[in-house]
Amino acid sequence: MRYFSFQWHITDNCDQRCRHCYIFSGNGTHTIQSMSREDMNAVFMNCLNFCEVYGRIPYFYITGGDPVLHPYFWELLETLNARKISFSILGNPFHIDDETCRKLKALGCEKYQLSIDGMKDTHDFFRKPGSFDETLGKIKAINDAGICSVIMSTVSGLNIHEIPDVIDIVVEHGAEVYSFARYCPTGSGMDTGIRPSEYREFLRLCDTKFRKYEEECCKTYFDRKDHLWTLYEYETGKFKIPDDAEPGKIYGGCNCGNAHLTILPSGDVYACRRVQGSVVGNALRDKLADLWVNEMEMYREYNNFSKCSKCELLPYCRGCPAVAKGTYGDFYAQDPQCWKEI
Repeated sequence: MRYFSFQWHITDNCDQRCRHCYIFSGNGTHTIQSMSREDMNAVFMNCLNFCEVYGRIPYFYITGGDPVLHPYFWELLETLNARKISFSILGNPFHIDDETCRKLKALGCEKYQLSIDGMKDTHDFFRKPGSFDETLGKIKAINDAGICSVIMSTVSGLNIHEIPDVIDIVVEHGAEVYSFARYCPTGSGMDTGIRPSEYREFLRLCDTKFRKYEEECCKTYFDRKDHLWTLYEYETGKFKIPDDAEPGKIYGGCNCGNAHLTILPSGDVYACRRVQGSVVGNALRDKLADLWVNEMEMYREYNNFSKCSKCELLPYCRGCPAVAKGTYGDFYAQDPQCWKEI
């Protein structure tokens, strides 16, 4: 039985106003929302019903805002723990310490993800002064509690040249997992500020650094999360199309419409939080199981990809449709950083 992941934003409340935050994008104004205890219970049961209908195992990524700031945060984790449901936290460093991390571990938290979006000046520019040092300082507390520490970077033209240095400092501080994804523009006509050839060279530099650390058996696992890694590894020979691949079957790439949903504090359901305007319903009034086979179907029309449908890597890659949607206003447009000639 396969897992199905729910990225659940239980609150918008947060200590930061990150410059690439989806919640406060646009004109920067937004009414802070947090789910009530009753609504959280209703959404939780809706998720369990979905998994029962489709024979999937639920996995929750509890996030926000900063989920620790929600008044019923610990109550929710106790519910998950009582039902032996796996979960991870995507949060900030400001409200966790050794004791908090031990409590998280006791309730079953598997991973705690923090963000580093450049070296100190750049990261603090994106987030807030002191965030860089605070984040690095909390990696040890997470590790010591027996929780997997994850560091994630959002890559754009403003910080792409600093990411190789970020990799070094993340390894130095003992993060157990490191990955990056590209900034998703929050409106058509914007872009990441990265040329396709520049992004391929960036992947080459990161791959060289990753391989060096892997050969040295460092403890950090490098999660090659961005789907254009598949294209890069196809070109370099690390990835090969299986001889027994079934025509028309999807094997990898973006999981939008395939293995996850996002739920916001309002109850709004997104196909993916990174895909702007992808609201497909509301978990407080709609059955998720019904949304999955109706409203979500439009995200599984793989032959509609304008460029990827002509590529042999369609079942494995498809780039990042969220970046395409933010750049061109079309989920099925070509990934703006894809360098492959079709």
